[in-house]
Amino acid sequence: MSDQNDDPIVPVTPRRMPKAPVEEIGGRKLKPATLMMGHGYDPVLSEGSLKPPIFLTSTFAFENAAAGKRHFEGITGKRPGGADGLVYSRFNGPNQEILEDRLSIWDEAEDALVFSSGMSAIATILLANVNQGDVVVHSGPLYAATETLINKILGRFGVTFIDFPAGASPAEVSTLLEQAKQQAAENGGKVAIIYLESPANPTNALVDIEGVADARNQVFGDDAAPPIAIDNTFLGPLWQQPLKHGADIVIYSLTKYVGGHSDLVAGGVLGSKAHMDPIRAIRNTIGTICDPNTAWMLMRSLETLELRMTRAGENAEKVCAFLRDHPKVEGLGYLGFISDASQQDIYDRHCSGAGSTFSVFIKGGEAEAFRFLDSLKIAKLAVSLGGTETLASLPAAMTHLSVPDDRRAALGITDNLVRISIGVEDPDDLIADFEQALETV
Repeated sequence: MSDQNDDPIVPVTPRRMPKAPVEEIGGRKLKPATLMMGHGYDPVLSEGSLKPPIFLTSTFAFENAAAGKRHFEGITGKRPGGADGLVYSRFNGPNQEILEDRLSIWDEAEDALVFSSGMSAIATILLANVNQGDVVVHSGPLYAATETLINKILGRFGVTFIDFPAGASPAEVSTLLEQAKQQAAENGGKVAIIYLESPANPTNALVDIEGVADARNQVFGDDAAPPIAIDNTFLGPLWQQPLKHGADIVIYSLTKYVGGHSDLVAGGVLGSKAHMDPIRAIRNTIGTICDPNTAWMLMRSLETLELRMTRAGENAEKVCAFLRDHPKVEGLGYLGFISDASQQDIYDRHCSGAGSTFSVFIKGGEAEAFRFLDSLKIAKLAVSLGGTETLASLPAAMTHLSVPDDRRAALGITDNLVRISIGVEDPDDLIADFEQALETV
C-alpha cells in the first residue's frame, strides 16, 4: 500500500479576478467603435466565454440575506443609488446592464436605460415626469404614436399640451413657453417636459436644440426648469449627439439603426443619473425593460454600428444626388441638400452627417406614390428604418394615418411624400431600382 505522502501534488490554479476596464491607452481615449467590442464585460466572469452569454433567468440568488435587503432598499428608493447588484429580471440583468454601459459611451451620457420598445421608453419617460394638470410642450411633427400618447392618452388624465413647428426660432419657442407656463399655472400644474423630435419623422425638419435650451433657461431660469427630451432616432448616435447641445434626455428606438437588422424591437434612454433615476423607478414598477435576448442582439449590433451607418449614409448621398434632379421628383427632404438657411445653420451646429433616411416627394398624389412603391424591386415596401436593407413607405397612408387630415397637411405630410431608409446594398443597384420605379409614375 503506497504512502499517501508519495502522491504527486497537484497545483491549484488561483481563481482569476476580473480585469479593470480599459478605456484609454497611453493617455489616448478609446473610441466608441473600439469599446463596443468588450466594454462592461470580462470573460473571466462567464467561464471564459468571449461574448457575454444570454442570461435567461427570472431571478438572481443573493449572496446573503443582508445583501438582498440592501438591493431592495436601492430598488424601492429607500436608499439612493439603486440596486448594488442583480435582483430580478424586471429590474435589471447582466445583458441589459452591459448594453446600457455600451450605449452610454456613444453620447457620453452618465447613465442609460433600455426598454422593450421605443414607445415603452417614451411612455415611461412621460409617466416619470408628468402629473395631472401639467403641460407638455413638444415640437412637431412627431412620430404618430408619440403624438397620440401625448395629445390623447395623457389628455384623459388632465394633461394638456402646446406644440411648435420643428423649425421655430428661439424667440418663438420662448413666447410659447411663457404661454405654457401660464396655462400650467391655471391648471394647477407645471410645464413638465419639453419633448423634441429632430430630425422630425417623416419630414426631416430639424429642431434647434441649443435654441430651445436657451429659451427654456430664459423663461424658467434654474428653478423648476422642465427637462428637454429628444427623440434622436433618425441621426443618432453617430450623426447627432443632443446632450452636447442642451438636451437632458436622449431617446432612441433601438429597433432602428442601433439594432440595424430589422429583427428586434427595443428602446433606449440616456442622460444624467439625476434624470434617469425617476425613469428607472417607473420602469422597475411597470416592467418596460427589454428582455435578455434582445439586449444580447443589440450588443452584437453595436459592434458594427459605425460601419453600417457610415455605409448607409454614403449610399444615401449617392441616391439623393440622382433623385434631386429627376423630372418626376418635385422635392427632397434630405439633410445633405438643405435649401433653407435657418435649417442649414441648425445642421451645421448640431449634425455631423446627413443620415440615410429622407423623404422624396413624387410628382402627383397618392396614386403616383403607390405606383412608385409597388414598382420597387430591391427596396422593400415596409415601415421602419435604419436596417441593412432599403425600406420605403408612404407615411400619410401608413405610419401617420391616425393623424387628423388637417394636422397632417399643416405638418407637410402629404399624400406624395415617400419616406425612404437607405440600406447597405450597392448604391448603383439602388439607383437603378429607383430609376425604373420612377419610370412607371
